[in-house]
Amino acid sequence: VLSPGDAVVSAPPTFGMYKFDADVNGAEVIAVPRLPHSFAVDVDAIEAEFSSRAASNRPRPKAIFLASPNNPDGSALPHADFSRLLALPALLVLDEAYHEFAPDLHTGTPVAAALADPAAFPNLVVLRTFSKWAGLAGLRVGYGVFPPGLATQLMKIKQPYNVSVIAQAAACASLSQPRPLLDNVAAMVAQRELFFATMAADLAVQDGAPRRFPAIAVAYPSHSNFVLCRLGGGFAAAAVRDRLMYRHGVLIRHYNQPLLEDCIRVSMGTPAQMGRFYAALEAVCAEGAEAVNAAAGAK
Repeated sequence: VLSPGDAVVSAPPTFGMYKFDADVNGAEVIAVPRLPHSFAVDVDAIEAEFSSRAASNRPRPKAIFLASPNNPDGSALPHADFSRLLALPALLVLDEAYHEFAPDLHTGTPVAAALADPAAFPNLVVLRTFSKWAGLAGLRVGYGVFPPGLATQLMKIKQPYNVSVIAQAAACASLSQPRPLLDNVAAMVAQRELFFATMAADLAVQDGAPRRFPAIAVAYPSHSNFVLCRLGGGFAAAAVRDRLMYRHGVLIRHYNQPLLEDCIRVSMGTPAQMGRFYAALEAVCAEGAEAVNAAAGAK
C-alpha cells in the first residue's frame, strides 16, 4: 500500500506503531491531534487536510490509521465520524484491538456490514487481535478483515512462518472455549463501570468535605479495559506512578506528552486487585502532593 514518500494520517495520542510502521516504509506521517478534553478524532481537520492537498495538487494521503477504542484513552469512533472518514479517498484502517470490551458498538453500523461483506467496502480494513480479550499478547496473534483484492496482495508477501505453532494452538484453544475468556472480559468491564462510579462519587464531594482521591481531576469515559485519568491538585503523574509502585507494589502507567500531560492509565483487574489499587491511591493522596512529588525527586 505504501511506498517511500507516500503520506498517512494518524490521530495522536494513539498507538505508537502506526507512526513506527509508516517511518519504516519511508512514508510521511500527517499527525492530526485529537480534540482536547474529549480525545475525539478531529474529522473536520482530517477532511480539511485532504481538501488542502487536492487544491494544491499535492498527493493525498493513502491511508488513515485509527484505533477504536483508542489507546490510551479508550474513546470510540462515533458512527457518523466513521462514515465521513470512509467517504474520503484513502484506505481506512480501523484498529479494534479492544473491540471485545465494547462489542455492541457496531450493531447495525457500516462496520458490521463491512465485516459481513468485505468486498462491499474496498477502502476499509478492520484489525483485531487475541492479545487483549484472550490474554495472548506475548504470542502476537491477530487477524484482519480486508477487501479481497488487498488480501490477495498481502498473502503474496506474507512470511511463511509469521505465526508460531504455539501461538496457533493457543488461538485455536481460545476459539474452542471462549466463554471463560469472555467472562473475564465481562468482569473487567464491570470493574471499569465500578471505577467510574467510584471516581464520580468522589469528584461529586462538595462543601469542603475531604475527598478520598484528590489527585484525580478527570476520569475519561472508556470502552476498553483501562481508564485514563488526568491528575490535579498539584500531583505529578510520574510521582504518583512511582509512589504506587515503590511503596505499594501497584503498577499503573503514566504519561507526559501532548494532550496527556499529567495523565495516568489504570488497567482493570480483579475485585481484589482493584481494592488494593483504591487503598494504595488513597494512601498516596493522603500524603499530599508536595510530599509525593518530593519523594519522586529524591528517588
